[in-house]
Amino acid sequence: MIAPDLENINVTSFAAMPTPADLHAKLPLTDAASATVTKGREDLRNILDRKDQRLFVVVGPCSIHDPVAGLDYARRLKALQEEVKDTMLLVMRVYFEKPRTTTGWKGYINDPFMDDSFRVDVGMEKARQFLLDVCELGLPTATEALDPISPQYLGDLIAWTAIGARTTESQTHREMSSGLSTPVGFKNGTDGDISIAINAILSAANPHAFLGINGQGNVSVVRTRGNAYGHVVLRGGDGRPNYDSVSVTIAEQSLAKARLPANIVVDCSHANSYKKPELQPLVMTDVINQIVHGNKSLVGVMVESNIEAGNQKIPADLSELKYGCSVTDACIDWDTTVTMLRAADAELRRRP
Repeated sequence: MIAPDLENINVTSFAAMPTPADLHAKLPLTDAASATVTKGREDLRNILDRKDQRLFVVVGPCSIHDPVAGLDYARRLKALQEEVKDTMLLVMRVYFEKPRTTTGWKGYINDPFMDDSFRVDVGMEKARQFLLDVCELGLPTATEALDPISPQYLGDLIAWTAIGARTTESQTHREMSSGLSTPVGFKNGTDGDISIAINAILSAANPHAFLGINGQGNVSVVRTRGNAYGHVVLRGGDGRPNYDSVSVTIAEQSLAKARLPANIVVDCSHANSYKKPELQPLVMTDVINQIVHGNKSLVGVMVESNIEAGNQKIPADLSELKYGCSVTDACIDWDTTVTMLRAADAELRRRP
């Protein structure tokens, strides 16, 4: 009797990946990068613990697709950090993985050559190299954890992690977050439901055991101790913003009911700006105004920013790509970023 094919019926191939240990050996963590990550995580924990009164700002491109332009942006942001360091901690947004509603470019790790070749092995190496370069500048980094395997390759170079609105409700991502070495921001659901994020924080704060890989690439049972630094990210939902003082107060009450610290981050993009990047400065102005007038729960903001404003489609001829312009969500440009952060710095110096 010939056994029927029961496994991998719709799989066309398996391609080998280097192990996390292999990639770490090829691109080792340097002393300078290690110091940046350690200090960035410590600063973020101190902000969440109210030992540091600064606001943390996760700011940068919607996604990284050109490491040259990305590093150009990082150097500019590092210089700006020196200007505003008394009131804000700037953390560069370094997103390599993009969740897609249907189809589209899935990010630098999945498709580094932007030609549907999906050389994930190359993308992972390029991503690690970029993170090393940014951290060696002395600039902490933030990313979205979308693939539960990627943190084994890149996690030692990340200071802050986001869990997106589409994955906050995922048990896989809650379990993964319980083992991450960074503070984790959980976004409210796409419908605006904050209870999803609160449940995620509670889940991730507890120990878990789940399937994953270790540094040698072996499938393993991963056991975690729980992550005490989960917090809510308000990103709007169902086409409406939720950064106003009423929405923030409701979020504070929900956190108090769950016996969680009142730590709230506002994402200035997405539904909070009606997906119009030029409105992000207005959102941040409102958040800063709430802080200056005594709000104690708003600890951070997120901003989608690039060298050039707007976004662009990926052309067949990649040489036609506009330098420093997003290929995913539209961003504000660098000059606007500088203006809004300097204005925030001036206002935050007035806080009680």
